[in-house]
Amino acid sequence: MAEDSPFTVDADWLQERLGEPGITIVDASWYLPAQKRDARGEYEAAHIPGAVFFDQDAVSDGASNLPHTLPSPQDFARFVGTLGISADDTIVVYDGPGFFSAPRAWWMFRVMGVFQVYVLDGGFDGWKASGRPVTADITKIAPCIFHAEFDEARVASLADMRRIVETKESQIADARGAGRFAGTEPEPRAGVRSGHMPGARNVPVSVLSENGQLLPKARLREIFEGAGLDLSKPVVTSCGSGVTAAAITLALETLGHTDNRLYDGSWTEWGGLADTPVATGKD
Repeated sequence: MAEDSPFTVDADWLQERLGEPGITIVDASWYLPAQKRDARGEYEAAHIPGAVFFDQDAVSDGASNLPHTLPSPQDFARFVGTLGISADDTIVVYDGPGFFSAPRAWWMFRVMGVFQVYVLDGGFDGWKASGRPVTADITKIAPCIFHAEFDEARVASLADMRRIVETKESQIADARGAGRFAGTEPEPRAGVRSGHMPGARNVPVSVLSENGQLLPKARLREIFEGAGLDLSKPVVTSCGSGVTAAAITLALETLGHTDNRLYDGSWTEWGGLADTPVATGKD
Protein backbone atom coordinates (compact mmCIF):
# COMPACT_ATOMS: atom_id res chain seq x y z
CA MET A 1 0.00 0.00 0.00
CA ALA A 2 1.09 3.59 -0.50
CA GLU A 3 3.18 4.81 2.37
CA ASP A 4 1.09 7.66 3.77
CA SER A 5 -2.53 6.59 3.26
CA PRO A 6 -4.29 3.30 4.00
CA PHE A 7 -6.59 3.96 1.05
CA THR A 8 -4.13 4.27 -1.84
CA VAL A 9 -1.72 1.93 -3.60
CA ASP A 10 1.24 2.86 -5.77
CA ALA A 11 2.01 1.69 -9.29
CA ASP A 12 4.73 -0.72 -8.16
CA TRP A 13 2.29 -2.47 -5.82
CA LEU A 14 -0.30 -2.87 -8.55
CA GLN A 15 2.07 -3.92 -11.32
CA GLU A 16 3.44 -6.71 -9.14
CA ARG A 17 -0.11 -8.07 -8.77
CA LEU A 18 -1.43 -7.77 -12.32
CA GLY A 19 -3.35 -10.91 -13.20
CA GLU A 20 -3.55 -12.22 -9.65
CA PRO A 21 -6.87 -13.81 -8.65
CA GLY A 22 -8.95 -11.58 -6.40
CA ILE A 23 -7.38 -8.34 -7.66
CA THR A 24 -9.93 -6.28 -9.57
CA ILE A 25 -8.87 -3.13 -11.43
CA VAL A 26 -11.46 -0.47 -12.17
CA ASP A 27 -11.11 2.51 -14.51
CA ALA A 28 -13.46 5.10 -12.98
CA SER A 29 -12.38 8.04 -15.10
CA TRP A 30 -14.88 10.87 -15.53
CA TYR A 31 -14.31 14.40 -16.73
CA LEU A 32 -15.97 17.80 -16.69
CA PRO A 33 -16.89 19.14 -20.15
CA ALA A 34 -14.20 21.81 -19.84
CA GLN A 35 -11.53 19.10 -19.55
CA LYS A 36 -12.38 17.91 -23.08
CA ARG A 37 -11.51 14.30 -22.36
CA ASP A 38 -13.55 11.23 -23.32
CA ALA A 39 -13.30 8.76 -20.44
CA ARG A 40 -14.75 5.74 -22.22
CA GLY A 41 -12.90 6.49 -25.45
CA GLU A 42 -9.60 6.72 -23.60
CA TYR A 43 -10.33 3.44 -21.80
CA GLU A 44 -11.08 1.67 -25.09
CA ALA A 45 -7.86 3.00 -26.58
CA ALA A 46 -5.66 2.00 -23.65
CA HIS A 47 -6.12 0.80 -20.07
CA ILE A 48 -4.29 -1.15 -17.41
CA PRO A 49 -4.41 -4.86 -18.33
CA GLY A 50 -7.48 -6.48 -16.82
CA ALA A 51 -9.24 -3.21 -15.96
CA VAL A 52 -12.99 -2.82 -16.39
CA PHE A 53 -14.70 0.51 -17.11
CA PHE A 54 -16.88 1.96 -14.34
CA ASP A 55 -19.22 4.46 -16.00
CA GLN A 56 -19.84 7.18 -13.41
CA ASP A 57 -22.84 8.47 -15.36
CA ALA A 58 -24.44 5.04 -15.66
CA VAL A 59 -23.85 3.94 -12.05
CA SER A 60 -26.48 6.33 -10.76
CA ASP A 61 -30.15 6.62 -9.91
CA GLY A 62 -31.93 6.78 -13.26
CA ALA A 63 -35.07 8.13 -11.60
CA SER A 64 -33.28 11.20 -10.24
CA ASN A 65 -33.14 14.47 -12.14
CA LEU A 66 -29.69 15.05 -10.65
CA PRO A 67 -26.43 13.73 -12.13
CA HIS A 68 -24.45 10.96 -10.44
CA THR A 69 -26.99 10.32 -7.69
CA LEU A 70 -26.11 7.19 -5.74
CA PRO A 71 -28.13 4.23 -7.08
CA SER A 72 -30.04 1.87 -4.86
CA PRO A 73 -27.98 -0.96 -3.33
CA GLN A 74 -29.79 -3.39 -5.63
CA ASP A 75 -28.97 -1.40 -8.77
CA PHE A 76 -25.37 -0.88 -7.70
CA ALA A 77 -24.97 -4.59 -7.00
CA ARG A 78 -26.46 -5.48 -10.37
CA PHE A 79 -24.18 -3.08 -12.24
CA VAL A 80 -20.90 -4.07 -10.62
CA GLY A 81 -21.88 -7.73 -10.72
CA THR A 82 -22.09 -7.48 -14.51
CA LEU A 83 -18.52 -6.14 -14.41
CA GLY A 84 -17.43 -9.29 -12.57
CA ILE A 85 -16.68 -7.42 -9.34
CA SER A 86 -17.19 -9.31 -6.09
CA ALA A 87 -17.47 -7.72 -2.66
CA ASP A 88 -14.71 -10.11 -1.61
CA ASP A 89 -12.23 -8.76 -4.18
CA THR A 90 -9.38 -6.36 -3.51
CA ILE A 91 -10.45 -3.48 -5.74
CA VAL A 92 -8.06 -0.88 -7.15
CA VAL A 93 -9.73 2.14 -8.71
CA TYR A 94 -8.03 4.66 -10.97
CA ASP A 95 -8.79 7.66 -13.14
CA GLY A 96 -6.74 9.59 -15.69
CA PRO A 97 -5.11 12.37 -13.65
CA GLY A 98 -4.90 10.34 -10.46
CA PHE A 99 -7.05 11.99 -7.83
CA PHE A 100 -10.19 13.35 -9.43
CA SER A 101 -13.05 10.93 -10.05
CA ALA A 102 -11.55 7.67 -8.74
CA PRO A 103 -12.32 8.59 -5.10
CA ARG A 104 -16.02 8.74 -6.02
CA ALA A 105 -15.98 5.08 -7.05
CA TRP A 106 -13.87 4.31 -3.94
CA TRP A 107 -16.53 5.97 -1.80
CA MET A 108 -19.39 4.19 -3.57
CA PHE A 109 -17.85 0.79 -2.97
CA ARG A 110 -17.23 1.66 0.68
CA VAL A 111 -20.74 2.96 1.25
CA MET A 112 -21.99 -0.31 -0.27
CA GLY A 113 -20.00 -2.33 2.25
CA VAL A 114 -16.64 -3.00 0.55
CA PHE A 115 -13.54 -1.94 2.46
CA GLN A 116 -10.77 -3.66 0.49
CA VAL A 117 -10.88 -0.86 -2.07
CA TYR A 118 -8.04 1.53 -2.94
CA VAL A 119 -7.20 4.39 -5.28
CA LEU A 120 -4.16 4.16 -7.56
CA ASP A 121 -1.78 7.02 -6.77
CA GLY A 122 -0.71 8.83 -9.91
CA GLY A 123 -3.61 7.53 -11.97
CA PHE A 124 -3.44 6.17 -15.48
CA ASP A 125 -1.58 9.22 -16.76
CA GLY A 126 1.22 8.50 -14.28
CA TRP A 127 1.08 4.79 -15.06
CA LYS A 128 1.63 5.44 -18.77
CA ALA A 129 4.30 8.09 -18.18
CA SER A 130 6.40 5.58 -16.25
CA GLY A 131 6.26 3.08 -19.10
CA ARG A 132 4.08 0.48 -17.42
CA PRO A 133 2.01 -2.03 -19.39
CA VAL A 134 -1.19 -0.91 -21.11
CA THR A 135 -3.54 -2.65 -23.52
CA ALA A 136 -6.50 -1.99 -25.78
CA ASP A 137 -7.66 -5.61 -25.45
CA ILE A 138 -11.20 -6.12 -24.26
CA THR A 139 -11.16 -7.35 -20.69
CA LYS A 140 -12.83 -10.73 -20.31
CA ILE A 141 -15.56 -10.50 -17.70
CA ALA A 142 -17.17 -13.32 -15.73
CA PRO A 143 -20.34 -11.80 -14.20
CA CYS A 144 -20.89 -12.57 -10.55
CA ILE A 145 -23.22 -11.78 -7.67
CA PHE A 146 -22.27 -8.70 -5.67
CA HIS A 147 -23.67 -8.45 -2.16
CA ALA A 148 -24.19 -4.81 -1.14
CA GLU A 149 -24.48 -3.72 2.48
CA PHE A 150 -25.51 -0.08 2.21
CA ASP A 151 -24.45 2.33 4.98
CA GLU A 152 -27.06 5.07 4.68
CA ALA A 153 -25.47 7.04 7.51
CA ARG A 154 -22.57 8.03 5.23
CA VAL A 155 -24.86 9.96 2.86
CA ALA A 156 -26.33 13.40 3.55
CA SER A 157 -29.69 14.39 2.06
CA LEU A 158 -31.13 17.78 1.12
CA ALA A 159 -33.13 17.77 4.36
CA ASP A 160 -29.93 17.08 6.29
CA MET A 161 -28.19 19.97 4.57
CA ARG A 162 -31.01 22.41 5.23
CA ARG A 163 -30.75 21.55 8.92
CA ILE A 164 -26.95 21.71 8.95
CA VAL A 165 -26.87 25.13 7.31
CA GLU A 166 -29.38 26.40 9.86
CA THR A 167 -27.96 24.78 13.01
CA LYS A 168 -24.26 24.50 12.05
CA GLU A 169 -24.25 21.06 13.67
CA SER A 170 -21.70 19.92 11.09
CA GLN A 171 -19.03 21.60 9.00
CA ILE A 172 -19.30 21.67 5.20
CA ALA A 173 -16.26 21.19 2.93
CA ASP A 174 -16.81 22.15 -0.72
CA ALA A 175 -14.47 20.65 -3.35
CA ARG A 176 -15.29 23.05 -6.19
CA GLY A 177 -12.78 25.57 -7.44
CA ALA A 178 -12.40 28.90 -5.69
CA GLY A 179 -14.21 30.87 -8.40
CA ARG A 180 -17.32 28.70 -8.36
CA PHE A 181 -17.30 28.63 -4.56
CA ALA A 182 -17.05 32.42 -4.33
CA GLY A 183 -19.68 32.92 -7.03
CA THR A 184 -17.32 34.79 -9.36
CA GLU A 185 -17.44 32.03 -11.99
CA PRO A 186 -20.68 30.67 -13.46
CA GLU A 187 -21.77 27.11 -12.79
CA PRO A 188 -21.36 24.74 -15.74
CA ARG A 189 -24.98 23.57 -15.47
CA ALA A 190 -27.81 25.79 -16.63
CA GLY A 191 -30.23 27.01 -13.98
CA VAL A 192 -27.80 26.56 -11.08
CA ARG A 193 -26.97 29.66 -9.06
CA SER A 194 -23.39 30.61 -8.22
CA GLY A 195 -21.94 30.65 -4.71
CA HIS A 196 -21.93 28.23 -1.79
CA MET A 197 -23.90 27.06 1.21
CA PRO A 198 -23.66 29.54 4.10
CA GLY A 199 -20.89 28.47 6.47
CA ALA A 200 -19.20 26.14 3.97
CA ARG A 201 -15.43 26.04 3.66
CA ASN A 202 -13.60 25.71 0.35
CA VAL A 203 -11.20 22.78 -0.13
CA PRO A 204 -10.69 22.59 -3.92
CA VAL A 205 -10.02 19.05 -5.05
CA SER A 206 -6.94 20.28 -6.92
CA VAL A 207 -5.11 21.17 -3.69
CA LEU A 208 -5.28 17.64 -2.25
CA SER A 209 -2.77 16.07 -4.63
CA GLU A 210 0.39 16.72 -6.61
CA ASN A 211 1.21 14.91 -9.84
CA GLY A 212 -1.89 12.80 -9.30
CA GLN A 213 -0.71 11.59 -5.89
CA LEU A 214 -2.48 12.24 -2.63
CA LEU A 215 -0.53 14.65 -0.44
CA PRO A 216 1.18 13.41 2.75
CA LYS A 217 -0.89 13.50 5.91
CA ALA A 218 0.88 16.52 7.38
CA ARG A 219 0.11 18.62 4.32
CA LEU A 220 -3.49 17.44 4.18
CA ARG A 221 -3.94 18.47 7.79
CA GLU A 222 -2.50 21.91 7.02
CA ILE A 223 -4.91 22.33 4.11
CA PHE A 224 -7.97 21.42 6.15
CA GLU A 225 -6.98 23.57 9.09
CA GLY A 226 -6.06 26.42 6.74
CA ALA A 227 -9.55 26.21 5.25
CA GLY A 228 -11.02 26.67 8.72
CA LEU A 229 -12.08 23.10 9.39
CA ASP A 230 -11.85 21.54 12.85
CA LEU A 231 -10.93 17.88 12.34
CA SER A 232 -12.30 16.96 15.74
CA LYS A 233 -15.84 17.81 14.56
CA PRO A 234 -18.23 16.34 11.96
CA VAL A 235 -17.80 17.23 8.28
CA VAL A 236 -20.09 16.92 5.27
CA THR A 237 -18.35 16.94 1.90
CA SER A 238 -19.88 18.52 -1.19
CA CYS A 239 -18.93 19.61 -4.72
CA GLY A 240 -20.74 20.19 -8.01
CA SER A 241 -22.48 16.85 -8.47
CA GLY A 242 -21.09 14.53 -5.80
CA VAL A 243 -17.99 13.28 -7.63
CA THR A 244 -15.01 15.26 -6.35
CA ALA A 245 -16.53 15.59 -2.87
CA ALA A 246 -15.35 12.01 -2.38
CA ALA A 247 -11.73 13.15 -2.77
CA ILE A 248 -12.19 15.24 0.36
CA THR A 249 -13.78 12.23 2.04
CA LEU A 250 -10.77 10.07 1.21
CA ALA A 251 -8.38 12.74 2.48
CA LEU A 252 -10.36 13.06 5.72
CA GLU A 253 -10.40 9.31 6.23
CA THR A 254 -6.65 9.22 5.59
CA LEU A 255 -6.27 11.54 8.58
CA GLY A 256 -8.43 9.26 10.71
CA HIS A 257 -11.51 11.49 10.46
CA THR A 258 -14.46 9.10 10.27
CA ASP A 259 -17.33 11.38 11.34
CA ASN A 260 -18.08 12.49 7.81
CA ARG A 261 -20.83 12.22 5.23
CA LEU A 262 -21.09 13.09 1.55
CA TYR A 263 -23.88 15.33 0.26
CA ASP A 264 -24.86 13.39 -2.83
CA GLY A 265 -27.00 16.10 -4.44
CA SER A 266 -24.23 18.63 -3.86
CA TRP A 267 -24.32 22.08 -5.45
CA THR A 268 -26.36 20.98 -8.48
CA GLU A 269 -29.24 20.25 -6.13
CA TRP A 270 -28.71 23.09 -3.64
CA GLY A 271 -27.92 25.80 -6.18
CA GLY A 272 -30.70 24.63 -8.48
CA LEU A 273 -33.42 25.33 -5.94
CA ALA A 274 -35.06 28.72 -5.44
CA ASP A 275 -35.52 28.51 -1.67
CA THR A 276 -32.05 27.49 -0.47
CA PRO A 277 -29.77 30.19 0.99
CA VAL A 278 -26.67 31.00 -1.04
CA ALA A 279 -23.57 32.88 0.09
CA THR A 280 -20.88 34.42 -2.12
CA GLY A 281 -17.30 35.50 -1.49
CA LYS A 282 -14.42 33.51 -0.08
CA ASP A 283 -16.12 32.83 3.27
